Amino acid sequence: MESTARQKTVLLIGASRGLGFALAEQYLARGWRVIATGREHSIGKLRQLAENSQGTLEAETVDIADLDQVAALRERLAQRRLDMLLVNAGVKNDDRETIADVSTEEFVRVMVTNSLSPMRVVERFQDLVDPHGTIAVMSSGQGSVANNVNGNYEVYRGSKAALNMFMRSYAARHAGDGRTLLLLAPGWVRTDMGGPEARLSIEESIPNLVDTIEAHAGRTGLHYVDYLGRVVPW
Repeated sequence: MESTARQKTVLLIGASRGLGFALAEQYLARGWRVIATGREHSIGKLRQLAENSQGTLEAETVDIADLDQVAALRERLAQRRLDMLLVNAGVKNDDRETIADVSTEEFVRVMVTNSLSPMRVVERFQDLVDPHGTIAVMSSGQGSVANNVNGNYEVYRGSKAALNMFMRSYAARHAGDGRTLLLLAPGWVRTDMGGPEARLSIEESIPNLVDTIEAHAGRTGLHYVDYLGRVVPW
């Protein structure tokens, strides 16, 4: 009798809407077991998806900017083993605000949510990921310093550039680790966050993004790539 392959498991942080929700749907369609999170006020759609998933999706509540909630989720998942950790959570701010305009409070909100909190999740959950698994973080092409030739979106760009630097530091501290580390640029996608003028639909971005993630499985070290697998310059 042929043995069946073990079902892979992904922990998807930030999946209540937009790209994260589409990622949850995509991994379910590809036969993965999905543990997906959202904040309490926005998790209803994710819970409905879980109810219709025949047990292959588990919806968990967490705000990654809340250290107590992150610790509680880590405790609940302590006995689980993951093939992939994918941190998608993030926010944007008023794209008209320059560094000269933004308030200190708004700057802190964006940086904590987009830069600090994802890395705290990576640090807290890394040991649950298979030694040859994948740790992926949703960055952005706007996090590229080399590609910033027209300014705009300054605070958001800065938060993603900081995230990229933190992930490079993480990779340097874990040199020789067998895991694949990914910074992902999904493209400008029509979501609540991306807005109606964005160039790509979710259907054009997410399946290709997941293909790119799968193509990098087993390729150790840190890779900064877009949804088509193209290297993004730092």
